[in-house]
Amino acid sequence: MASDFHEVRFPLDVSLGSRGGPVRRTDIVTLASGREHRNSRWASSRRRYDAGLGVRNVDALHAVIAFFEERRGKLYGFRFCDRTDWRSCPPSKDPTALDQRIGAGDGTTKTFQLVKIYGSSFAPYVRTIAKPVGGSVRVALNGVEQPVGSAFNCDPATGLVTFPVPPAAGAAITAGYSFDVPVRFDTDELDIDLSTFEAGGIPQIPLIEIVP
Repeated sequence: MASDFHEVRFPLDVSLGSRGGPVRRTDIVTLASGREHRNSRWASSRRRYDAGLGVRNVDALHAVIAFFEERRGKLYGFRFCDRTDWRSCPPSKDPTALDQRIGAGDGTTKTFQLVKIYGSSFAPYVRTIAKPVGGSVRVALNGVEQPVGSAFNCDPATGLVTFPVPPAAGAAITAGYSFDVPVRFDTDELDIDLSTFEAGGIPQIPLIEIVP
């Protein structure tokens, strides 16, 4: 992803007015008995957004055009802040080092991927978090928060947490963080509406998540 991805965030004021969320693909076959067989075509969900509603003035319009041109349309991915799901905890709370379990020590492994777990009882979904916000990651071992830098580091471009010393076998590794969604434009054309004086708009700005 590195060569075709720009570590820059889509204009935040525009993203706040966007709409969208997770998408899945499910095949359903109805048998002669009326019963169904269902099969998921995707192992992971994929988020889609429309940021067009967030463009409320010509300055925002200008910012989106510049951002689109620099990304060359669909060519380069970028970060997007989904304000409904952007933390390891509920959006109204602050992340703590105990929010999400990201692994267990085995005495050998030094690197662990940030993840976010959805659900708990029936079939929890584990989502890879590849674009944490730099400086937001907090990590704990067996419930004890560790100092960043000396005890661990996290790469904001990959979401990989690395320890200089492998965590002891059986040690619970948990983390809390803020994160962005890696996306790209899902169009190579911006249809700009200038019918309203000093308040131009873009009816649709489709974005689609890049699966890490």
